[in-house]
Amino acid sequence: MHNKAENPLSQSFTMCSLLAFALPTMSAMVFMGLYTAVDTVFVSRFVHTNALSALNIVCPVVNLIVGLGTMLATGGSAIVARKMGAGDPKRASQDFTLIVCAGAGLGAIIAVFGTAFVDAIIRRLGASPALFPYCREYLSTILLFTPASILQVIFQNLIVAAGRPALGMLLGAGAGIVNLALDYVLMVPLHMGIRGAALGTGIGYMVPTAIGIAFFCTGKSRLRLRKPVLDVDVLIESSANGVSEMVSQAATAVTTFLFNRTMMNLLGEDGVAAITIILYTQFLLSSLCIGFSMGVAPVISYNYGKQDKSRLRNVFSICLRFICILSLCVFAAAFAFGPRLALLFSESGTPVYDIARNGLRIFSFGFLFCGLNLFASAAFTALSNGKLSAIVSFLRTFGLITSLLLTLPRFLGVTGVWLAVPTAELITMIVAFVFLHQNREKYHYI
Repeated sequence: MHNKAENPLSQSFTMCSLLAFALPTMSAMVFMGLYTAVDTVFVSRFVHTNALSALNIVCPVVNLIVGLGTMLATGGSAIVARKMGAGDPKRASQDFTLIVCAGAGLGAIIAVFGTAFVDAIIRRLGASPALFPYCREYLSTILLFTPASILQVIFQNLIVAAGRPALGMLLGAGAGIVNLALDYVLMVPLHMGIRGAALGTGIGYMVPTAIGIAFFCTGKSRLRLRKPVLDVDVLIESSANGVSEMVSQAATAVTTFLFNRTMMNLLGEDGVAAITIILYTQFLLSSLCIGFSMGVAPVISYNYGKQDKSRLRNVFSICLRFICILSLCVFAAAFAFGPRLALLFSESGTPVYDIARNGLRIFSFGFLFCGLNLFASAAFTALSNGKLSAIVSFLRTFGLITSLLLTLPRFLGVTGVWLAVPTAELITMIVAFVFLHQNREKYHYI
């Protein structure tokens, strides 16, 4: 009982206790999805559909920033949890602090250079003259909060590794509430337009960052901020181990660009606004699967580092069963309530709403397969196998979608755009099953 109280990662999990452990992270991801979607809802309703399109134009830059933060967070979390499981909390804290410092420094560099070249970046992303002012207002503002954006991702992941998933949920909730409130105040009464949306999001990033710093400085956790050891190998391993998450976000940046270009060619700016609605809806609905996979990853890393094969198999069995159930539920919700979600962004009867509603009917089938893919990628990261994790992420977010987007619309038109993601997820799921089967003896998770 003492070990359980000292470190919740060491307990013997049941389905209920593992879900209770992962629930805060799942909730945090849902809140993150909500306050990400809030920007698009407010921009669409209170600014203009061109502003909504502008959000998707600059989205690749935001994807890359989130990808860098997630790479350090997930890769670093696996290292920290493994060393805690091996009984070395001091070195785990030193490595954790090094990762935090690296994230803050990287964010500052991106903020400086991104701001200096913001106009060139927007032009390269293909913004039209009508969209350029919206793009510039949003991107130039959000770049100022890059360090906080990266740190809040790191803290939310590492707080779970510290055995305090409930606090991670509170961080996500706090950020979402602040963002929601500020979006309304800045965009409606103060009439700050799309810049207000960027400010609301940026200040929302600062909430979990400030709380995370305070939490890890108190010394009440076994994992805390302390003088780091400058170990380049730790940063390299964190980056390599979490590269799949970076691959995923970088691929999302490229595919978002391709979605924008394809929809602009097929349906014009209304098409770009519609695909924006669908992509943000996809992130919101898949956030449950992402949160579950992130929430259980430290448990997998801990038991792998401890070489407790029995508990590792138990956790893996629970995860596979739950992710299948969750995927079915998310698909059912997307298929049944997709049109109502589209109504949040655009009024019924408008071209944007009609395009988004029709697209969601087909697009939602991807949720049947993406849950297992997300879990497989997170699990291999937790097992310090960044290579297989990266392959799974690459296939579902870039390799297959890119080729499908470049081919299917030529024969099927807009329907080809909607089919690209479900087809990519299905093929990736088959590959993920093969990887899980081939490595069962190596990691003893089955």
